Amino acid sequence: MALYVYKFGGTSVGTVERIKAVAEKVKKSHDAGDQIVVVVSAMSGETNRLVALAKEMQVQPTDRELDVLLSTGEQVTIALLSMALHNVGVDARSYTGAQVKILTDSAHTKARIREIDEANMRADLDAGRVVVVAGFQGVDEQGNITTLGRGGSDTTGVALAAALKADECHIYTDVDGVYTTDPRVVPKARRLEQITFEEMLEMASLGSKVLQIRSVEFAGKYNVKLRVLSSFMEGNGTLITYEESEMERALISGIAFNRDEAKLTLTGVPDLPGVASKILGPVAAENIEVDMIVQNISAHGTTDFTFTVNRNDFARAKSVLEGLRNELGGNTQIIGDNSIVKVSIVGVGMRSHAGIASTMFKTLADEGINIQMISTSEIKISVVVDEKYLELAVRALHKAFDLDQETA
Repeated sequence: MALYVYKFGGTSVGTVERIKAVAEKVKKSHDAGDQIVVVVSAMSGETNRLVALAKEMQVQPTDRELDVLLSTGEQVTIALLSMALHNVGVDARSYTGAQVKILTDSAHTKARIREIDEANMRADLDAGRVVVVAGFQGVDEQGNITTLGRGGSDTTGVALAAALKADECHIYTDVDGVYTTDPRVVPKARRLEQITFEEMLEMASLGSKVLQIRSVEFAGKYNVKLRVLSSFMEGNGTLITYEESEMERALISGIAFNRDEAKLTLTGVPDLPGVASKILGPVAAENIEVDMIVQNISAHGTTDFTFTVNRNDFARAKSVLEGLRNELGGNTQIIGDNSIVKVSIVGVGMRSHAGIASTMFKTLADEGINIQMISTSEIKISVVVDEKYLELAVRALHKAFDLDQETA
């Protein structure tokens, strides 16, 4: 007998028919003798509807009351799914985050989980029941309802799996696993049978939207095996776990890309200690996240300083830099470019194989693609290129590293 935590997102429970389909899937596992905890999101579109209602009352809704409101979306789903399970002969019991109890800090709309009391869930599992838990929510020490922010239901699923020491946590989505890259860009992209936490973290941070970074971090910290599966088709999905020796054969596991990039360059910056802080400090003060940073070698006492930000923050970041021009010196110029993309190759095989970077750079050069910026880590190489070359770059790299289905 195995213990599994299943998490179903909003699309998977978006209609009554889909909730019934989830109940049938859970029944199949339960009838096979497995213990099952199900974590569900609100039905697709429900959270947006609730936010819109809140904004009709307040332009900037109070965080505490917004959490009270938004948590009702998942409460609807757990009740409906429990009813659907009862209807197919499976004893089930629903729990809100507060009923579990999922104890969080008091940061409304973006709370962090502190601990989980699994006693009631274990009692139900031992009694042969399926436990259905509302994702995305918890309760603080004062009894206030809290929500976990973006990706909260995935985090709830992983956290419950960690607390219960589940055999695996299954994340059901509208895709059947993690692919070598986006199949919409590369039709020959293939589904990975297995990937490490490190690789999944890099791919999630670089633009892959299969899983939220926070849930992968949580799973890695508590050694929870994650499996990404489709709600709408059968299959083994992709297992996300710790690195194993046989995985060394894969040089590159995937290619990620991010279209939401913009670049800002300051030319003629005085080459003096503290200049980087003087530039990036005000940017950070505006809550703008900086990604890649490049500073050129000094010439005649000045240098060029380039960094990237999310495209949505481009205008705001540029405005901050305009306010610094006089402080940095009259010769400083600001050049902006919001038509760039970041393309990255990811793989634990980079640790033990040389020549990965040179293969990447030669592949792009052969396609006439100019590299504007480069960033590396132990298992990742990222480059910034012109937006018009995105799909060409991804397809060329996918083929160069033998990730196509027929050559893999």
